[in-house]
Amino acid sequence: MSGPSPSGETVPSGGAGREISRLPIVLRDDHHRIPVHELLVLLGSDPGDGLTTDEARARLVEFGPNRLPRLSRRGPLLRFALQFHQPLIYVLLGAVVLTIMLGQIVDASVIFGVVLVNACIGFLQESRAEHALEALVAMVETDTTVIRDGTHRTIPASQLVPGDLVVFQIGDKVPADVRLTAVRALQVDESALTGESVPAAKESIELPLDTVLADRRNMAYSSTLVATGEGRGVVIGTGVDTEIGKIHRLVGRATSVVTPLTRKIARFSKLLTAAVLVLAAVTFAYGVARGEPVDEMITAAVALAVGAIPEGLPPAVTITLAVGVSRMARRRAIVRQLPAVETLGSTTVICTDKTGTLTQNRMTVRTMIARGRRYERSADGFTYDTARVAAIDDPGLERLLICAACCNDARLADDATAERSSGDPTEVALLAAARDAGMPVGEVRARRPRVDVVPFETARRSMATLHDEPSGARIVFLKGAAEGVLALCERAADGTGVPAAFDARGILAVVDDLAGAGLRVLAFARRASVSMDRLDEAGVDAGGFEFLGLVAMADPPRPETRGALETCHRAGISVKMMTGDHPATARAIAVEIGLVDPDRPVIVSGAELPTQDADELVRLTESTDVFARVSPEQKLRLVEALQSQGHIVAMTGDGVNDAPALRQADIGVGMGGSGTDAAKEAADVVLTDDNFATIEAAIEEGRTVFDNLTKFIVWALPTSMGEGLVILVAVAFAATLPILPLQVLWVNMTTAVVLGLTLAFEPAEPGLTRRAPRDPTGPILSRELVARMALVATLMVIGAFGLFEWELDHGATNAEARTVAVAAFVLIELAYLFNCRTLTYSRRRGALLRNPLVPFGVAAMVGLQLLYTYAPFMNSLFGSAPIGLTAWGRALGVAILVALIVSAEKWLRRPRTGGEVDVAIGGAESA
Repeated sequence: MSGPSPSGETVPSGGAGREISRLPIVLRDDHHRIPVHELLVLLGSDPGDGLTTDEARARLVEFGPNRLPRLSRRGPLLRFALQFHQPLIYVLLGAVVLTIMLGQIVDASVIFGVVLVNACIGFLQESRAEHALEALVAMVETDTTVIRDGTHRTIPASQLVPGDLVVFQIGDKVPADVRLTAVRALQVDESALTGESVPAAKESIELPLDTVLADRRNMAYSSTLVATGEGRGVVIGTGVDTEIGKIHRLVGRATSVVTPLTRKIARFSKLLTAAVLVLAAVTFAYGVARGEPVDEMITAAVALAVGAIPEGLPPAVTITLAVGVSRMARRRAIVRQLPAVETLGSTTVICTDKTGTLTQNRMTVRTMIARGRRYERSADGFTYDTARVAAIDDPGLERLLICAACCNDARLADDATAERSSGDPTEVALLAAARDAGMPVGEVRARRPRVDVVPFETARRSMATLHDEPSGARIVFLKGAAEGVLALCERAADGTGVPAAFDARGILAVVDDLAGAGLRVLAFARRASVSMDRLDEAGVDAGGFEFLGLVAMADPPRPETRGALETCHRAGISVKMMTGDHPATARAIAVEIGLVDPDRPVIVSGAELPTQDADELVRLTESTDVFARVSPEQKLRLVEALQSQGHIVAMTGDGVNDAPALRQADIGVGMGGSGTDAAKEAADVVLTDDNFATIEAAIEEGRTVFDNLTKFIVWALPTSMGEGLVILVAVAFAATLPILPLQVLWVNMTTAVVLGLTLAFEPAEPGLTRRAPRDPTGPILSRELVARMALVATLMVIGAFGLFEWELDHGATNAEARTVAVAAFVLIELAYLFNCRTLTYSRRRGALLRNPLVPFGVAAMVGLQLLYTYAPFMNSLFGSAPIGLTAWGRALGVAILVALIVSAEKWLRRPRTGGEVDVAIGGAESA
């Protein structure tokens, strides 16, 4: 026999229908509209026996394991090699080659040693991040129940193939994309895939072709969780052919965005490299043209290049970022990529998921209505007329909550907590509400043992249970959607058993108001004193119920969310909610946390997003703060639209549906607690507490990192500029070089490590989070800071060159004069360090105590310089020589004079307001 397939082709049934070549439907996107019997024929699967073992084995070869390929990562050798892939490092490597050609092996070895140390620091930091990631996303192989050869067996989920019949029940992870063939009270938590905060009820029916993924009630998707009930279905997609596989491909296709810091450092390094090479070439050509020996001019050019390059910059960047990583870890944010630390500080827009990020991802009863009284949740339970009321104080409320506790399949771990509970989140919320209203839930349920149940079905949208009452009679409890429950009610009660007025239309109006506020509403009823031994659908449909009341619930916002949003807005950062949940739910949460104007909430759904008009999409992203019912592809497009306007975008999320946008964003922020492996894999930063408010702290740390890097650059570059200019002046005037290449390296590396790196530990500037975000296209340094550095470099040249010539004129040897020049550079840097410790204020009270590493760094630098000057082995290695106290005094006097001049320059730039003033960081303002 044969039967028509949905595509119009004739597909043989039975054994012949199991040929692997007859599986075109696996790659289709309309499984939800095809009748089950046709789908089974198309997949060559028997509805009772499933696949044979041989067939499954062949299909496993054809389709591959049911797992997603891991995203490729760079190997250790490539990561180490890339540490040398920097323009400044290329210049230093060139200097190594030139010095070897000149036979200066010691000089070449020291220069190469500096390069190697820098590479090792960067490699070790990246390796630590890689190891942390591997531990974070380690995946455990899960098992699943499959029907093969007519028998149930447990196999690894990775061995599933299209056409397999799978069985799952409460607590199971759906192992693949499955078309459901049979269900019993099945509800699936699809929040990781769709963003829905409430489990989706499932049924085995046919649906229209245009049914969106979140509404496909006859499908269960890979990596979602069974919340209640049980089901059976046929596998229609595995591995990369699942919905999660599609998202995985989107993640792979999304480009890894270069961070603002990376871009700026790269641009800065290229400009500096070009300038250094030009100056070195000009110096060499000028000297040779004047008749100077070629080897001496090569030495001078190398000295200029080595002097002008801030060798301490690469390790300073790495270590400053590493300090930021450590600080963020203490504030519950784990950084996977070092530059991501600073990127958060550059963020102009945060795009955030709702469920589990802005909200607690835990359904909570907000309102209860019994006997016309409205009870609202308060901090310590429920209140009516502002007074806390226990359930037993109101017979009507008591009966409502008894019904909610008994017509319920969930379990609380104990009567004191709901955190370790099990079952449908809605039913858990009902039990928690009864407990919080003062009801002993366990005792109530024990006194009313369940006799029978009509489980929840999507078509009925209700659940009913039959119980023995303590009096010996039996009672039926009913809960479900208000329309269905009210249709079965004949009366209401006033709490004492006396019939009361029953206004179904008025009750439905209340339900509409609650639903319009984004709440999920359930109605409850009972039928007492029944005489039945079992409960079936006909018994429920007979009606005669007494209406007890309504319960409205929602996934509440995290308490810290509103304050965090206010902080972001003060910092000039826009926040946009992008969720797969319903618009009404998104609107309610957005209003509650203060994201939108309650009088004019603007919500755009995924169906309203333009598919072709890019300009209209950009306009919507700029003017709208809440997007609901958006798909993973739409989240990705929204992020790209914001980036096209020059925004630095941070994307937060915890679900598989967030992964592509997390990958595309400038900074992806995943959730470490409730987050999926896909979200963690795609993220740059993982929040261990899943709290949006933690981003506020992370942004502060990111801005602090950028500030401290700026401080280091402002402090380090004048020395490099000064050393290069000293060489240039010496060549121009045919004078003896005041400082040699090895001595330049000594100054640059020791001061950078011992003095400069103390700036990495500077605490945050006051008012840091009140600043507007930096211009992403702006330079690292403002014009004012560049002018200050030029002034310091000029003073260094005058001071060092002047002291060198003074010492020579007064009988000092070249080695002694150069030692004084080196001492001048070191002491000027030491004095200038205190000026650079704040770029936001002209003065800082108690500054020394805020960073205790500074005095230790100063002491260590003094000790190293004494070693450089007086240790014989250092004299032999670096060409230094002991000097007297008067020479030290002259060098110290020059350093103090430079510090006073720079302080005067800052004072002159200060506006005449008498207060502390902001200075430019990134080019916005001036000191």
